[in-house]
Amino acid sequence: MKLRSMTAEELPAVLDWAAEEGWNPGLDDAAAFFAADPEGFFVAEAEGRIVAAISVVNHTDEVAFLGLYLCRPDWRGRGIGYALWTHALEHAGARTVGLDGVEAQQDNYRKSGFELAGRTVRYAGVLPGRAHPGIGPVLKDDIETLIAMEAAATGYEKRAFLSAWTRDCETRRTLVCRAAGEIAGFATIRACREGWKIGPLVAGDGAVAAALIETCGRVAHGAPAMIDVPGTSPWLAGHCTGLGLSPVFGTARMYRGPAPQPGPLISAVATLELG
Repeated sequence: MKLRSMTAEELPAVLDWAAEEGWNPGLDDAAAFFAADPEGFFVAEAEGRIVAAISVVNHTDEVAFLGLYLCRPDWRGRGIGYALWTHALEHAGARTVGLDGVEAQQDNYRKSGFELAGRTVRYAGVLPGRAHPGIGPVLKDDIETLIAMEAAATGYEKRAFLSAWTRDCETRRTLVCRAAGEIAGFATIRACREGWKIGPLVAGDGAVAAALIETCGRVAHGAPAMIDVPGTSPWLAGHCTGLGLSPVFGTARMYRGPAPQPGPLISAVATLELG
């Protein structure tokens, strides 16, 4: 077995594995994921092929995030996944490391020093679609403000990731709400293997969040959409329920090291794989 860095060319295949596990990644996630920290993706190789993968993305000098932790079914139970886990965590150094994990695996994560900080719930369904004045496409000069807003909501900055994520491409759009010449909120919606996902969403109040969601509904054109809502945004969870969206599963947000402190803004998670 060989533990090594993942190449950019290998990441799409790993996202295919994620789709097989029901994670439903975005159609064009690979480039934005890799832009977050090109050195933060790892694989285990055996018999000439990759059999396990993981990411530990260093977002700042203080915070990293672990995701994409996968082992091919026929290679499980041999210690390969855990060996890769241990190897990849070294990339974070002394940083706090976060993860969104399967809730049933919390005890296993605690063995590596992770402690529960909260819960994220995915809501899914068909969104209402309506245009709203003041909501339009992201502009190049907006990116720094969006990065700062998202950091204020989550407690840590994801500069490299969001710089790539919030630039529109064929299957991903970022919508910005402007009021009195200032940015009041934003949301990114992307096409996935099944339906659409909204994330991140950041808004200063419920009216802005609701308007962004309805504008995203126009992009989805009646196809199912998903929003990953952290426990720090109870208003958004209630609004999703009021729209008729159903909770479909939850994840445990855990940290090894001091947990970042989220701010009061309404927010939805960008992607459970990279935090």
